[in-house]
Amino acid sequence: MALTLVLGGARSGKSRHAEELVERLMPPWTYIATAQAYDDEMVERIALHRSRRGAEWRTLDAPHDLADALNGLPAGRPVLVDCLTLWLTNRMLADGDVAAESAALVEALAGHGGPVIVVSNEVGLGIVPDNALARRFRDAQGRLNQMVAQRADRVVFMVAGLPMNVKGSG
Repeated sequence: MALTLVLGGARSGKSRHAEELVERLMPPWTYIATAQAYDDEMVERIALHRSRRGAEWRTLDAPHDLADALNGLPAGRPVLVDCLTLWLTNRMLADGDVAAESAALVEALAGHGGPVIVVSNEVGLGIVPDNALARRFRDAQGRLNQMVAQRADRVVFMVAGLPMNVKGSG
């Protein structure tokens, strides 16, 4: 398992499943977090995620420089990236060059030299958003998910806490 993409909607069990996949591998494990705590609710969400991880986990915060964070890790060690959706949001709100940064990120994911499990939201199953920013985000997220899925050895789609293998097996 070199690159695995775990997709799903909100509260589909993506993060928990991704953590379980990583924990099947030899520690130490690196958790690259992309969330930023701008309000109390997000502080609680981050704390909940951290509380599920034991001492074998090393947490690295990379809300913006995700490709650089991946490239700076020792090759071969298992990595979980949670999540691409928050990273993309951060980059869009910072007026980043999303296309170039997405391409660099996909190369970093594929080139890590060890198992990488990536969490991302599937945002294209709902209605067409009513504003231009939301439509740009939905389209950029769909393109990023497609780029990662194409390079991934395995793609898992989470539905109601159940993993459905879309590509690869395991």
